[in-house]
Amino acid sequence: MSSEETVCAAFQATVAARGDAVALRTRGGERELTWREYGAEVRRVAAGLHALGLRRGDTLAIMLTNRPEFHVVDSAAMHLGAVPFSIYNTSSPEQVEFLMRDSGARIAVVEEAFRDRVEAEHVIAVEALGELEGGDVDFDAAWRAVEPDDPLTLIYTSGTTGDPKAVQLTHRNMRFTMDAYDAVLHFPDGGDVVSYLPMAHIAERNCSHYFPMRFGFRVTCCPDAREVVSYFPDVRPAWFFAVPRIFEKLKAAIEAGADERLRGVIERGLAGSRSEGDEAVLAGLHEKLGLDRIQALNVGAAPTPPEVIEFFHAIGLPLGELWGMSETTAIGACNPPERVKIGTVGPPVPGVEIRLADDGEIELRGECVTPGYRGKPEMTRETFTGDGWLRTGDIGAFDDDGYLSIVDRKKELIINAAGKNMSPANIEGRLKAASPLIGSAVVIGDRRPYNVALIVLEPDAGASPEEAVAAAVEEANARLSSVEQVKRFKILDAEWEPGGDELTPTMKLKRKPIAEKYAAEIEALYA
Repeated sequence: MSSEETVCAAFQATVAARGDAVALRTRGGERELTWREYGAEVRRVAAGLHALGLRRGDTLAIMLTNRPEFHVVDSAAMHLGAVPFSIYNTSSPEQVEFLMRDSGARIAVVEEAFRDRVEAEHVIAVEALGELEGGDVDFDAAWRAVEPDDPLTLIYTSGTTGDPKAVQLTHRNMRFTMDAYDAVLHFPDGGDVVSYLPMAHIAERNCSHYFPMRFGFRVTCCPDAREVVSYFPDVRPAWFFAVPRIFEKLKAAIEAGADERLRGVIERGLAGSRSEGDEAVLAGLHEKLGLDRIQALNVGAAPTPPEVIEFFHAIGLPLGELWGMSETTAIGACNPPERVKIGTVGPPVPGVEIRLADDGEIELRGECVTPGYRGKPEMTRETFTGDGWLRTGDIGAFDDDGYLSIVDRKKELIINAAGKNMSPANIEGRLKAASPLIGSAVVIGDRRPYNVALIVLEPDAGASPEEAVAAAVEEANARLSSVEQVKRFKILDAEWEPGGDELTPTMKLKRKPIAEKYAAEIEALYA
């Protein structure tokens, strides 16, 4: 692999090939940058950052919402051989301080709203990027000097246990990941995508930042993830990836707005017996949703209840689970759109090898795997087996067709007082699938005689939901074995925000902090 096979080279090739096509835009086309304009802005900002002292190997902190300037700043740093990384906008001042110290970043680009949380030698407000003055830098020589094994970015893990760790990802990792996903999903040349998840999350960096540099996607920036579904009619995405909660809420919205005719079509779709005329109804639904040009639809980052995936197949949208992690550049296994197996995350992608350890832990190797955690050689060593396979911490199983299922996180399995192993994520998924009222659910039962649940309602759940939640718990229990069933539950008068005490910024449960914060409520359920 040569310097021509870095992400910088992919970017420059796309600028040359698609100069007049729109690369970055905001809703309704209020702002648009063509690839040529994007490339010119990257050159200008790179010169400005170089004048401030940013050099190859240096880190650059970015704390921005999803907006065109993010792509420009990150790409500019990348072309200098520097290592840009993003900070979750929900991060507390203490968390930001840790990341700045751990990364060694001397320069940060921030929005005004976050400025008081970031301390660095140079803190640049995004509105002041136009005032950056360039120094003496040979831009083309700088990006051509970047090598495939140079770090491309740092992805800080969510910190569900202890301080976040900086996962180093290289240009080689990303170029491999681009091509491996393309081999399975067959990305359309120049298709549309929407950028809405935090850029500190590797999935969003892949989908709407790096992959467009290779495949020429047109990116529409959505600064508020809660509005992403409303962007579909404007964007008409060719590919869309989301965490399960977005598909759960979209399913609930479609069901709530369905007339009798559409309900009949959905019922027949679920039964696998479509009748003549159903396709026209579904085409109308797809157009109304803004998903009439979708070619690949994917879900990941957390377990997805099978009922949710079955629903989207029933309405003619072949939603497929995929699986990866920050340490694998968010790739590992992926359902091919034409051969989705519900309940699995698909077979390993081309070029990735997966094996199961004696205890079922998934171990993986391939060019997508991180070289390690920055500044933590001992932790890096512990994460790999003696023969060089990455220990993922996920428990998995293969079916006869080579499709992988994720059972649970190794450290999150519930082992009850009788010694029965079970997956809390599976039980929680059943609870959330049973009612759109349930926003979050956490199941407790480790070393206990039975399982209990803490339930947080959707903000718009309305008054007196106890009976509806009780019915949902009963429905979920009907789909679980007797030992998995939730015997008692408590509805919390709380709202769990991404990045708060209970949820990571990507909405994973912080189980230990939850257990500590709600210890009294949990003990009352066992009283």
